[in-house]
Amino acid sequence: MRPSRRGALLRLATVTAVSALLALGVPATTAGGATGTGPGAAATTGGGATTGGGATTGAAATTGGGAGPEHGRPCVGTPTPTGGPALDVLEVAERAKAELGLASVIVKVTADGRELLTTALGESMTGVPARPDMHFRNGNIAISYLGTALLRLVDEGVVGLDEPVARWLPDLPRGDRTTLRMLGASTSGLVDYVTTPGFGETVYADPFRQWTPEELVDISTRQDPWYRPGESWSYSHANFVLLGAALERITGTRLDHLLQQKVLGPLGLHGTANSFTPDIPTPVLHAFTSDRGRYEESTFWNPSWTTAPGAVQTTDICDLARSAVGVGSGELLSPAGYRELLDPGTVGLGGAIGKCPDTVCIPQTEATHYGMGVLVLGDWISQHPLFFGYSASQDYLPCEHLAIAVSTTDGPAAAGGHSAHTIARRIAAVLAPEHPIPDFG
Repeated sequence: MRPSRRGALLRLATVTAVSALLALGVPATTAGGATGTGPGAAATTGGGATTGGGATTGAAATTGGGAGPEHGRPCVGTPTPTGGPALDVLEVAERAKAELGLASVIVKVTADGRELLTTALGESMTGVPARPDMHFRNGNIAISYLGTALLRLVDEGVVGLDEPVARWLPDLPRGDRTTLRMLGASTSGLVDYVTTPGFGETVYADPFRQWTPEELVDISTRQDPWYRPGESWSYSHANFVLLGAALERITGTRLDHLLQQKVLGPLGLHGTANSFTPDIPTPVLHAFTSDRGRYEESTFWNPSWTTAPGAVQTTDICDLARSAVGVGSGELLSPAGYRELLDPGTVGLGGAIGKCPDTVCIPQTEATHYGMGVLVLGDWISQHPLFFGYSASQDYLPCEHLAIAVSTTDGPAAAGGHSAHTIARRIAAVLAPEHPIPDFG
């Protein structure tokens, strides 16, 4: 049974795989030539796709701006493995694609900085094989960049985590008691506009609508907060819309430029970019969804509601794997900054408080908790976005220097949910069985 429109959206762009968090303009034209048809129906496309179906492992992609993160190297598949851990990972991806009814699965795994496997399975559209260099929406992966950018500014002495945001956002209710730390760690108490009744129906009624940050924040701030700022933990997209605005005011720099300066550039994420429109750079990984009751293309539905303008990004699988390492290892941070990334004071918060149930104010434990824009899941540092038919997962295991990046799109029979993170967890179980990735909460 397909979810209702509201129920579907409520599982789209949130930060966790927990059901509580899962309950959560005009169309753009691109060179990719979307026709609104999905795998299994006739489609036309541009973008120089390779021919043949199935995996593109070992087939070097030659077109599009798919420069990967490794200082300009193209993002292409590795040779088809014949044995060892790489074959194990490939088989996990192949089985999951069939079992979960996915249109495409793209995977990159690195260990100690060495590429273990890069592969793409399935199709972007009918007759168009998925390729490693195809771009997809990265959703809340960008929130980990917001957290890292904030911590870099703290390291540089530009700002303090515990400064009240009223200094930069004077009109924000309770801004004098809400700090930068609380926005980045999602402890402000603000209600999540995504889970607000009626929001999902509004998005699905016009998925091409361009939302403004003022509209989004107003939905949250006009409601009573769940708790006093800093008193507990609950996920709210509004925190990160506000954090983006605050970072712009603090630095006097447009957010997309700031993230480029502080995170994307230093990590060499050449295939990752912001867009203020629903456009996606070619080559495009097309997405499809049944969330409105019929299987339809959702590639160019407007993602402006998902986070702060300037952090609404697309990426490729090579950048996603590089991002997992760069963010998860604290490569750009001081030791003190890295400690804040992993626990900005969230451990011990959460649990039912006032009117906030423990399915919203989720208990934050040493084993599973929210950091500064990242999820700490056991020994892994993760993020896993899900919305509009796209699912992705970036996961890093510091003790083994192991990075897993997965992107998926839904086929007509897909059950929905965090399919990319499901695959990442299965890969982790094969490569690091002593370090499983637990569910959040």
